[in-house]
Amino acid sequence: MFRLAKALAAWGTPAFESTLKSELEQVAAEQLPLQQGLSGTSHVTGSQHSVMFIGAMGEDDVIRAKVGVFYGGALIGCSCADDPTPVEEQPEYCTLQLDIDRKTAETRAVLLSE
Repeated sequence: MFRLAKALAAWGTPAFESTLKSELEQVAAEQLPLQQGLSGTSHVTGSQHSVMFIGAMGEDDVIRAKVGVFYGGALIGCSCADDPTPVEEQPEYCTLQLDIDRKTAETRAVLLSE
């Protein structure tokens, strides 16, 4: 889990979408379920991910947001000295549900199967 305090503070304002996007793009890729979202590669690369806001709604205890994440993946070979597989980054995309706790800003990210 990680905290999205700025997004929580912006909830209910016109700035929520851009604040959520900006803050989530600063979260380390390892804290998001991007590895599980790979569809054409085998490993998430260290490149920066970008976020597309899809929607959000408030519930009693959480703000539930849906976002698309664009990131890089690579097919990694056996890492042998004579492995001919080139390591080239390929585009990947997945959809995440974010549950932002309304009191603490603690956020849980879940991969959606869309």
